[in-house]
Amino acid sequence: MAPRTKSKLSTTKTIISALGTVAATAMVARSLAQDYLPSEVKDYLKSGLESFLSRFNNEVTMVINEYEGYENNAIYEAALVYLQSKVSTSARRLRVNKAEEEQSFSLGMEHNQEVIDTFNGAQFKWAWVRDLRHSTQYNYHHGKSEYRYFELSFHYKHREEALEFYLPFVMKEAKEKKQANRTLKIFTIDTEDDTWESVNLDHPSTFETLAMDVELKEAVMRDLDMFVKRKEKYKRIGKAWKRGYLLYGPPGTGKSSLIAAMANYLKFNVYDLELTDLKCNSELRKLLIATENRSILVVEDIDCSIQLHDRVSGAKAVKPNAEQKSDKEKQSSKVTLSGFLNFIDGLWSSCGDERIIIFTTNHKEKLDPALLRPGRMDMHIHMSYCTPCGFRLLAHNYLEVKDHNLFEEIEDLIQITEVTPAEVAEQLLKSDDPDASLASLISFLHTKRKDNEEAKAMDKKATEEVAESVSQEDDDDKEDDNEEEDKDEDEDDDDPGGDQN
Repeated sequence: MAPRTKSKLSTTKTIISALGTVAATAMVARSLAQDYLPSEVKDYLKSGLESFLSRFNNEVTMVINEYEGYENNAIYEAALVYLQSKVSTSARRLRVNKAEEEQSFSLGMEHNQEVIDTFNGAQFKWAWVRDLRHSTQYNYHHGKSEYRYFELSFHYKHREEALEFYLPFVMKEAKEKKQANRTLKIFTIDTEDDTWESVNLDHPSTFETLAMDVELKEAVMRDLDMFVKRKEKYKRIGKAWKRGYLLYGPPGTGKSSLIAAMANYLKFNVYDLELTDLKCNSELRKLLIATENRSILVVEDIDCSIQLHDRVSGAKAVKPNAEQKSDKEKQSSKVTLSGFLNFIDGLWSSCGDERIIIFTTNHKEKLDPALLRPGRMDMHIHMSYCTPCGFRLLAHNYLEVKDHNLFEEIEDLIQITEVTPAEVAEQLLKSDDPDASLASLISFLHTKRKDNEEAKAMDKKATEEVAESVSQEDDDDKEDDNEEEDKDEDEDDDDPGGDQN
């Protein structure tokens, strides 16, 4: 073997031997450090090594902890939601999750897995890290057994892009995804402790299935869209970010269905406020403060729920003192109009954002005008009797037909008959056969029209009888007055000259 070849082999063996020695020494040192060095010293050495190596790396890493002190880190929670859509289904390890209140499965990152995201041409690398060493020092107050955080890495030249645009984008996207996937809830009052309790709101009503005038439906949707997009405008003009709707019309015209459709459209939870369950204004204030943002507050049958005419004092003047005292005690245990209005558009109305208030009533004319002005009830929606347009939508939903030879006759009857969408829907449910169902509806409409005419005739007769009775009483009063006047005149005639003294 040539001397040069032997020299190369000798050098290679020396290098391998040296590397082996270094590796063995490093393993021993690592083992000793792991077993005997305090965690504070290990963290210090690790930090120093990372700082040294970072001099040769153009990458910047941001650490996003699960908790900051005793509070949840909103960026961490947003990243969990946002990265669900970024995890590839071809990955070898996937975290699958489905909470009871959610509608679908969600895919997520597994611990110590990396995901690459691209934003405006820049690459951002996410790593979800779990570190058990810090659990007793950092997370003991949260009852956790691990210390979790995200590492967000990117080129140093994208630092401003990450802080000013990328992270706000992640927060916004996560909020929208969470809002779209959550199951809606309806809250009602627990009368024992005056708190809200909830159940899932699985109402199927949507604007697509709602049997109401198309133009009115589109107007409501446009108004809702405009409201949720105007946060900055409300702030700029100094108004609380809220919107009021009054739904009025006969029973069975779809007021409750419209509320459910609005909730499903906006993905807002619903708070059903029963004012008769409340004893005073302070209870109302406590409940309204506890409602969340992006929610709908509903007061159904507002004309029956509360004595809203407490500002009218004329009737009190003619009542005995004892009766006035009784009324005063009764009113002190109820919500007053002034207190209620203060929560609608007074100082307390600003305790929350993006809220919708809905009143329903069968008798709009009975409401105090103070409730109806703009700023309280901004949009008045008349829920009318069924229209031809509403009937066609119901027929399509219930019978899956868009046209039929009986439609024209039915539409003519609907235009001259006061029938609610609920009544029409009930008739369409009686049979799955379109011919039989529509024929049954025609028969029902004829009967309904006849009943309506008879009811109107009876009401007219009753009104005339009342008017005649009142007129007769007025005539009797006039006769009595005339008799009294005649009697007085006769007495004057019987007393000629009066006192002669």
